[in-house]
Amino acid sequence: MLSVPLSKHPMIAAKPGIRVKCLETNNDLSLEQKQHKVWVDVEHPQEADLLRLGKYFRFNRLALEDALDPEQWARFESYPEHLFLVLRTLAEPEDVTDRTEKVAIFWYPELESVVTIRHEPITYIEGTWKELEHRKGLSATDVLYTILDEGTDTFFIFLDELENRTDELEEAVFHPTRVMPSQEFAARVFELKHTIIAARRLASSARENVAQFSRHATALSPEGAIYLRDVSDHLTRIYDGIDSARDVLSSLLDVHLTVQSNRMNEVMKTLTTVSTIFLPLTFLAGVWGMNYTFMPELHWKYGYLFAWGSFILAALAFAAYFKWRKWW
Repeated sequence: MLSVPLSKHPMIAAKPGIRVKCLETNNDLSLEQKQHKVWVDVEHPQEADLLRLGKYFRFNRLALEDALDPEQWARFESYPEHLFLVLRTLAEPEDVTDRTEKVAIFWYPELESVVTIRHEPITYIEGTWKELEHRKGLSATDVLYTILDEGTDTFFIFLDELENRTDELEEAVFHPTRVMPSQEFAARVFELKHTIIAARRLASSARENVAQFSRHATALSPEGAIYLRDVSDHLTRIYDGIDSARDVLSSLLDVHLTVQSNRMNEVMKTLTTVSTIFLPLTFLAGVWGMNYTFMPELHWKYGYLFAWGSFILAALAFAAYFKWRKWW
């Protein structure tokens, strides 16, 4: 089976329209030359493109409507004419966004051919097309597996980058010199949680529909169905990973609030300790500040030094007591 690492594929420019690749020779052909054992890829389909395709491939009307709808969510259906799968994956996984991209896949087992329809350039589609130039004797299930596998890899990229951002937030929580304001921290956490919810829903839908696709493919291509089930297993791992990431973020927010509360308690304890130390000093200063005539300390030669000594001694005594009781 063909498997191409997504990271090796830069965005490859392709002209909108119809392109055809022979799976036996991997040569690029025209649609009129061959319709058996081919991969037909259509980007930004126009009415003229659909009329050309309709001459050689039978499309179920409902499936074609779903394929042409840019907002259509992931789904699978087995029609008399073909098997139909809408795969919706993450368009910008490295940026941890919930923007999606969609490809509609038509599988014609009797023709051993695949038709894909999309509305925008998709990195893994272009990379797969480019990689086929170096391989021969492929089957339709090879193409199907590669497209689904590479689309699934967008979720793994998303999880890796999400883990990096979660690590940054954890460091912000516990690093003593990189304290993030609570409002900013909460905003970043809730933004990631919103993205995670969207990605989780996307992965769940893809998992269910790919699983159905693989079950229907078993009777048509038992060997190919094994690889399609492998994609379904990957999507299950992704779904569980996204669930774990969501739980980690929720826990991280709770930890952040706890740490902030502890820091506030430390500050309040320090302020309370300082206030308590100065309390007797304020009392002594108030006593010696009273304007009574008969106060011997006022006319004593060492009265000023005695007052300062009393202040210092009282402050040190209270500080030592707090340290001994481990209150400070």
